[in-house]
Amino acid sequence: MTMCRLSSDQFRPGFRDAPMAELAIDIEGLAFAWSEGRPVLDVPHFAVRRGESVFLRGPSGSGKSTLLGIVSGVLAPGRGRIGVLGSDLGTLSGAERDAFRAAHVGLVFQMFNLLPYLSVLDNVLLPARFSSARRERARPDPVSEARRLLAELGIAATAITGRPVTELSIGQQQRVAVARALLGRPELVIADEPTSALDSDTRDAFLRLLMSECAAAGAALLFVSHDTALGALFNRRLSITEINRAEPHRERP
Repeated sequence: MTMCRLSSDQFRPGFRDAPMAELAIDIEGLAFAWSEGRPVLDVPHFAVRRGESVFLRGPSGSGKSTLLGIVSGVLAPGRGRIGVLGSDLGTLSGAERDAFRAAHVGLVFQMFNLLPYLSVLDNVLLPARFSSARRERARPDPVSEARRLLAELGIAATAITGRPVTELSIGQQQRVAVARALLGRPELVIADEPTSALDSDTRDAFLRLLMSECAAAGAALLFVSHDTALGALFNRRLSITEINRAEPHRERP
């Protein structure tokens, strides 16, 4: 696969000297534990610049998916400041976090989270239905952008309307989830193992699209994968053990 990185690998995990306006993610003193009380995350500081792409690796149970859930607003932090695009998610209610995520964050879930009773096209259009900001940023309009994204990901036009998404293969469903995350130019894209069900050719096409869409929107990208060969494509590569002081253990699904 031939693909250039967006810039040199020169950044520290902290960025303590970077102005807040330049940061897409700015975490201070994050702590999180599930109900049984064992700490999953203990992150003193972690930041990602606007427009930066970060590859995050680590073994199962090391807190990667939990961190993504907190940064995206799916989970509430136990303690700490979770700055995302200038807002502190820790001060928002669950409904406010949901609205923030719909407007600003493109999220590729590890389990896809597609709605089985909707067509392929309607699944991709969900961000535009939930957020006027995403709807207005879609160019030239949400339906046209959805069709373009799906075509670039190799989903045939004949498959996208009237056909339940559950009739697609697992790899095709994963691509639909990616198209949904990219619709409407979100300012932050978070991807949890987004290439796990893709063959090498489809993976390469997906990564080209992901990088080009994030670059065009000036979006930050936080990408989790076990495929360490992909790390060279990103501005910065980190192991979660570099930022998380909690002992690894089995994560919840």
